[in-house]
Amino acid sequence: MVGIILASHGQFAAGIKQSGQMIFGEQEKVEAVTFMPDEGPDDLHKHLEDAIAKFDPDDEVLFLIDLWGGSPFNQANTIYEEHKDKWAIVTGLNLPMLIEAYGSRLSMDSAQDIAAHLLEAGRDGIKIKPESLDKVKKPAAQAAAPSTANAGQPGSFQYVLARVDSRLLHGQVATTWTKTTNPTRIIVVSDTVAKDELRKNLIKEAAPSGVKAHVVPIDQMIKLAKDDKHFGGQRALLLFETPEDALRAIQGGVPIKELNIGSMSHSVGKVQPNKVLAFDQKDIDTFHELAKDGVKFDVRKVPSDHPDDMNAILKKAQDELNAQK
Repeated sequence: MVGIILASHGQFAAGIKQSGQMIFGEQEKVEAVTFMPDEGPDDLHKHLEDAIAKFDPDDEVLFLIDLWGGSPFNQANTIYEEHKDKWAIVTGLNLPMLIEAYGSRLSMDSAQDIAAHLLEAGRDGIKIKPESLDKVKKPAAQAAAPSTANAGQPGSFQYVLARVDSRLLHGQVATTWTKTTNPTRIIVVSDTVAKDELRKNLIKEAAPSGVKAHVVPIDQMIKLAKDDKHFGGQRALLLFETPEDALRAIQGGVPIKELNIGSMSHSVGKVQPNKVLAFDQKDIDTFHELAKDGVKFDVRKVPSDHPDDMNAILKKAQDELNAQK
């Protein structure tokens, strides 16, 4: 695995490392190096060498640095020069770039290959509203969304992930899960959201580059799932706000064999057996019904998390509900 050094003036490197972990999960071989006002170049150089020493001797190193020409860059560059045949430096560090670096390590084992790939991600992460202020137009070849390239081919959806998440399309889904499942379409399946124009628009805007987002009512998703003529080549990532919505879709004919359980928000009358999942009796009964229908559960916020035991979580939730009676 390529080791990553985040280096910055002040605490920026430490902060962006924490932000990246919130979205992509805990990461191995990532070190943050901060250059503080009371430190000099020699101090910074030692911090960088100490961080590199935490990696394995054969690991390649990718430096992600805040500013070209600043002290973190200059000191990293002196170290890089001794390994420039394999190591790499990218400046202009931002969160989309960091997330892309984490995702790229899943399929790339060269620091320089990842660095070359990050240039586009770092630039694409800079967006503006109103969009009319963006005077730079993408070339026509890039403007076409690849998500619809296979639309109209014979066949039905391939379901790459079905997730229960009360937050629906947010950072963890738009980055980590799309990286690992590679969908062409993200479909939010919800009667409630389908009636809310503001939420629908926000979800469509939150879709990652190259992936088209839709919001459809549950009955419409059932109809789409039975269409075996128009969605060949389309890889669908389904998002459900509640387990009840997922059950209704599955029992209606959407062919889901496994549900990823991401988050279920707390509200009055619910118990919370772990940090991100809250249940009332209806939720517990719904999961038991899903299990009876042969649905498996994958309880993880992000792909790098270790899956939790859903049976143990449901038992704890039931015990807590019974204790309230």
